[in-house]
Amino acid sequence: KVSLKHDAAEPMSEIDKPLKSSNMSEVVQAWYAEFVDVDQELLFELILAANYMDVKSLLDLTCATVASMIKGKTPEEIRKTFNIVNDFTPEEEAQVREENKWCEEA
Repeated sequence: KVSLKHDAAEPMSEIDKPLKSSNMSEVVQAWYAEFVDVDQELLFELILAANYMDVKSLLDLTCATVASMIKGKTPEEIRKTFNIVNDFTPEEEAQVREENKWCEEA
């Protein structure tokens, strides 16, 4: 579990999918939301560690946190948030948008 001692006292709520909010304190209890309120580098290290150690609750929590950072953002905002360089040509980007139009409608 995320924290065996804390989890015994207050088990983490089930994380609804899709996320109901981009604010993690509206998704899980305050302690868990604060636990993952860390810089991106540490958050991604926690994801790797949770996956490696097969700690499902921590993996769910950290991945939901990344999802909350993406929720409601445009591709440009996501690139800025995660420092991703757009290496598509305008034509390639238009093609990708057309092929994935369904996900923008959700």
